[in-house]
Amino acid sequence: MHADVSPLLAKCDDPKMSEDPGVCRVVKQLDQACREAGFFYVKGHGIPESLFNEVKIIAHEFFDLPYEEKLKIKLTPAAGYRGYQRIGENITQGKPDMQEAIDCYKEFKKGMYGALGKPMEGCNQCLNPPSVLFVPADLSRNVMRGIALALGGSPYEFEELSRNIMRGIALALCGSPYEFEGERAGDPFWILRIVGYPGVSIANGHKKEENDIGCGAHTDYGNDS
Repeated sequence: MHADVSPLLAKCDDPKMSEDPGVCRVVKQLDQACREAGFFYVKGHGIPESLFNEVKIIAHEFFDLPYEEKLKIKLTPAAGYRGYQRIGENITQGKPDMQEAIDCYKEFKKGMYGALGKPMEGCNQCLNPPSVLFVPADLSRNVMRGIALALGGSPYEFEELSRNIMRGIALALCGSPYEFEGERAGDPFWILRIVGYPGVSIANGHKKEENDIGCGAHTDYGNDS
């Protein structure tokens, strides 16, 4: 199902947004989609198609690099589980997925979330040349220069979009549009995952017979994907 969120975005700063006819239509669409289908595709989000195409180009450039180059930003616990994940390292329902990925997470200060947050402390990794698109950048917000530029500066643009969609969902639940903000849930955590699917059972140069599935059946964490 589809939900056109443009009226919701236009009234996002209006404390009386729930009285707007356009917002009411969006809320009804979100309510119907969540109850009947369990998911929805967002339209009218204001993010140009060219942005998504640029991200695809940059992702292909990275995944086409030699394996040894990609390992320079290998995902490790020391990096807060950020970085490059090799083919077959992602396990779903006991089977290795035929995918490779770059995992990036919201960065935060050490100790900010105590012991629970310690495993996720770290900086998003970036790759040095030869690829001119992957050069050191402001790691507090930018993952890699090319991806950051394509995303309009940083993933925080998408965080704001998600916040506004959650306002519509809050209204669909007959609450205030700000139910998921403030002390209750006003400090969201974002995940940016760039995934490549080789399409064959070849993992890091070795034939793999176990699985040809890009990613097994699963439920995403979080509210908006």
